[in-house]
Amino acid sequence: MASYTLEGSTGTWEIVCGLEVHAQVISKSKLFSGASAEYGAEPNSQVSFVDAAFPGMLPVINRECVAQAVRTGLGLGAAINLWSRFDRKNYFYADLPQGYQISQFAHPIVGKGVVEVTLSDGSTKEIGVTRLHLEQDAGKSLHDQDPTKSFIDLNRSGVALMEIVSEPDIRSPEEAGAYLTKLRQILRYLGTCDGNMDEGSMRADVNVSVRKAGEEFRTRCEVKNVNSIRFVMQAVEAEAKRQIEVWESGGEVRQETRLFDPSRMETRSMRSKEDAHDYRYFPDPDLLPLVLEPDWVSRLKASLPELPDAKTTRFVSEYGLSAYDARILVMEQATADFYETVARGRDAKMAANWMMGDFFAALNRTGRSIEDSPVSAANLSGLLDLIADKTINGRIAKEVFEAMVETGEAPAAIVEAKGLRQVTDTGAIDDAVEAVLAANADKVAQYKGGQEKLFGFFVGQVMKAMAGKGNPALVNEALKAKIG
Repeated sequence: MASYTLEGSTGTWEIVCGLEVHAQVISKSKLFSGASAEYGAEPNSQVSFVDAAFPGMLPVINRECVAQAVRTGLGLGAAINLWSRFDRKNYFYADLPQGYQISQFAHPIVGKGVVEVTLSDGSTKEIGVTRLHLEQDAGKSLHDQDPTKSFIDLNRSGVALMEIVSEPDIRSPEEAGAYLTKLRQILRYLGTCDGNMDEGSMRADVNVSVRKAGEEFRTRCEVKNVNSIRFVMQAVEAEAKRQIEVWESGGEVRQETRLFDPSRMETRSMRSKEDAHDYRYFPDPDLLPLVLEPDWVSRLKASLPELPDAKTTRFVSEYGLSAYDARILVMEQATADFYETVARGRDAKMAANWMMGDFFAALNRTGRSIEDSPVSAANLSGLLDLIADKTINGRIAKEVFEAMVETGEAPAAIVEAKGLRQVTDTGAIDDAVEAVLAANADKVAQYKGGQEKLFGFFVGQVMKAMAGKGNPALVNEALKAKIG
């Protein structure tokens, strides 16, 4: 892939970007308390004494959250650290009752890994993962409920987060979007995070700097809490352009935390960027180091599902799909499962074409997800079977499919109810052919005079006369027999 650069008044600049992704762990309860971690409950209805930082309340580690972090690390091909430690990160926020966050600083649970992304031109790139550590989330401040007051909802306080930190390997907005898309896909396949950025269960801090070719890294700025893939891509470009303007005007980029304003397509300063020593990290005295048994990690690894890259490779080899089609169909686990149900024992390419064509279009048109699809995998399979055994032809199949979307009925029932069974009676087809040729004697003469493109006209007229039910192959044979 050609390198992505931005042009300034002093020449060409390169983007250097790394992402810190905060992914909320799928778990029934929080990281250090038994309070529910379910999304969408009434404000402050899921808060234990630990979450609210009552005096004397001690944290107790949630084993499932640890397992989810290990699964994620294994899914990223990362090193699992059998010994890790929780630290206190001290800073004040109104929605962080303890006055510190329990996190992992010096000794994270997961070390280096890699995510391979596929870009729009079909090229691939490996983006390194520096680390993954567990930490507790803060609560939520609501500033739009009252003109003079801020409200605090502590339901999210203490919910387990995985912070996944990439290497500064990203060089364009597209690569940032591809990395975040692939990371979310892996997390969803693993069942460790739902990836719902609109609900805040996955969000990204975007670290951006710019440099001239061959230079060392320059000062970076962090764009905080970006909550959609599209906004991440826009934030990378907007912040890079801002920094280029600063450098080219003779200024110097200051390390700081910024916010992205999508309506203005710009970033604005939030606060100066803290360094690690500003947080006064120290080992949490209430938690022992986290020691994992190698056999336990091995059992987790053995239980992992087939991941997207492996599934893509299998779809290409087993079903004969193109790499592009396979990537589309494995984008979501539910889509891949649906496809395999439809393709098994059938024309796999036809199944892929129907899914990526009429089926996806129907989902978009109706605003339904594949889990809530108006057409089940069994019914789409049935439709392909009716095409294969020549009960209906391709044109009639599209009519049947639309009826399936509207009613949810089985295709065979729709075919019988509407009398759509394909006509394979050669006598009926011959009668229709003769009638069409008799009604278009002038065009028959033109065809015989060398205008062979008229053959398609005759096919269309015969199919129209038979209300689309004629077997196309038999119609073609009959016409060729009659007019050569």
